Amino acid sequence: MSYNIAIDGPAGAGKSTIAKLVAKKKGYIYVDTGAMYRAMALFMLKESVELDRVDLIAEKSQSADISIRYEDGVQCVFLNGQNVNGMIRTEDVSAAASKTSVVPEVRKKLTALQKKLAAEQDVVMDGRDIGTKVLPNADLKIFLTASVEVRAKRRYDELCAKGERCNLEKIQEEIAERDHRDMTRDEAPLVQAEDAILVDSSDMTIEQVADKILSYVK
Repeated sequence: MSYNIAIDGPAGAGKSTIAKLVAKKKGYIYVDTGAMYRAMALFMLKESVELDRVDLIAEKSQSADISIRYEDGVQCVFLNGQNVNGMIRTEDVSAAASKTSVVPEVRKKLTALQKKLAAEQDVVMDGRDIGTKVLPNADLKIFLTASVEVRAKRRYDELCAKGERCNLEKIQEEIAERDHRDMTRDEAPLVQAEDAILVDSSDMTIEQVADKILSYVK
């Protein structure tokens, strides 16, 4: 039997960083669901699909082949056979992913792939609806959060480290807007699963958060 850990939470809470660390410490596979949705969004941008055309997004999503595999110990996301790791972390793709990810056909296609991975492997999976929709029977569910201010500052520091010019207030506004959009959407909104453990990382280091989650692993 595979062991599944689901980590949900809002944008910028540190889900990916924490999930990767927990997976590494346990020797599990880390499944970056956000990267899969970003790859789908990148596909829509490449195909010049208008992001307010839900019908077109639904139709086009069927011809996007998205897979995750490890190469030299690094998780690589493939879009129609091409490694897109270096293309899916831009602000444009982030904004597009928030819009394309609400389309039912997109979620259905990617959820099926995620469930298959979890059935076959011990996984740590992070996202916004893992504990509620994708892995409702996960062995451990965590809802990871932090204040909007802390999340915006983390994102700001991350972008500055990459040499990108950015505005902290604008990032804060975008995160607050994204929270609202993710929490109020009809399809798989961001909510804490009833059996999830709440972890607020605002005043914790990455190691402290990972250790706290590991202490809950049976």
